[in-house]
Formats: sequence, C-alpha cells, structure tokens
Amino acid sequence: MQPSSAVSEKTPAPFTPTATGKPLVGIVMGSTSDWPVMEAAARLLDEFGIATERRALSAHRTPDAALEWGRGAGQRGLKVIIAAAGGAAHLAGVMAAVTPLPVLGVPMESASLKGLDSLLSMVQMPGGIPVATFSIGKPGAINSALFAVAILAQGDERIRKALDDYRAAQSKKVLEAKLP
Repeated sequence: MQPSSAVSEKTPAPFTPTATGKPLVGIVMGSTSDWPVMEAAARLLDEFGIATERRALSAHRTPDAALEWGRGAGQRGLKVIIAAAGGAAHLAGVMAAVTPLPVLGVPMESASLKGLDSLLSMVQMPGGIPVATFSIGKPGAINSALFAVAILAQGDERIRKALDDYRAAQSKKVLEAKLP
C-alpha cells in the first residue's frame, strides 16, 4: 500500500513537438507499442530544442523500409539514431549495420523475460558494428536522449550550454532535497 503522500502518475498530454529546424536525432522503434516509453526520449530532446524524426519500423516485419530509413538517415541530416526494440531486438543492430551514425539502443521490456532478452540481444553486437546500449525501458529512453544531447553538444555551443544547465539543475535538486 502506498502512503497517502505518494505522487500520482498523470497521463501526459499528447506529444506535440515544439523544437523547430531540421531533425538531428532519429527515434526508431520496432512497434508503435514502444512509443509510450520512447516518448520520454522525444520529449526530453524537444526540451533541449532538438528536433526529432520518429518512426515505427520493424527489422523483421518491415525490413526493406527499415533498411531504407537507416541508409538514408545521414542524407536527411540526422546525426544520431536512437533505436528501441524488444524480444530479439535486432533493430538497433540493423541500423548500425547500414549507417555510420552513432546508434543508441534501448531494449524494451518483454512479457516473457522482462527485457533481459532485448538487453542481451543488443549488447551482443559483433565487433565492428557498435551499438551503445542503455538500460531497459524508460530509464534507457531518457539516458539515450541525454547521450544524444551530449554527442550533439560537442559541435554546438547552444546545446552544450543547455546540457550544462540541465545537469546543474539536477545537482541543485538533489542538494536541496529534504528528507522526512
């Protein structure tokens, strides 16, 4: 039983991007059912003013479309790809195989193995085809977005400043926290 002071989970408003300009980060997921988790990455990138391109493409059910999307990512101006998938979780590896862009993998939780299958699939990429793999589910989505921000900050002073401010705000929040 939760204490009465517990914060209730609110359903967020539908995602409406506010970042303008050419998308710099592609967020691709194996199924539309992954969107509630990956929306956290899209929202965070949007807060940093980074436009995203979002697609649901399956390495298994739509392989030709997934390959075409991955191969053309750089030509469309993307600088980083965040790829989320569950189960066999091949989407991140497929993206990494067809583009030189950094690919950040987010394993999705699965019914049978709670995402461990997805995680192991992503971290077992063969040498030479890297996928930077994050934690399972929403924490991984958030951290993949922050990692994409850090990559982009290397060549963009505005993004670097925004990331520095974000981290300072996190530190301040922890330091100001009062325990009961």
